Amino acid sequence: MYWGPKFLYERYKKPIYITENGMACHDVVSLDQRVHDPNRIDFLARYLHELKRAAEEIDLRGYFQWSLMDNFEWEKGYAERFGIVYVDFETQERILKDSAYWYRDVIQTNGRDL
Repeated sequence: MYWGPKFLYERYKKPIYITENGMACHDVVSLDQRVHDPNRIDFLARYLHELKRAAEEIDLRGYFQWSLMDNFEWEKGYAERFGIVYVDFETQERILKDSAYWYRDVIQTNGRDL
């Protein structure tokens, strides 16, 4: 997330928007009725740290987390979870994952602590 946007900006001199960035995980609801996904938080923290570094040198106008809620994905179907909000596909209940709370704090501080 540093070199890619930097290269594209230097080559095309156009504003950069990151429209999808995230990862698939095998998320489950724990006994405490929460979804703990430290691997997603680690992934996002590392990527956003590098994107923040790039933003100091390029015209970065936006970043969109992929994806907000778990959904059907063409390659993985329902086997993996992609969102920061867990969706129980049978009941449609939504549970904010730990990564959703972490990302909320990143947004509120504009990435100050990345």
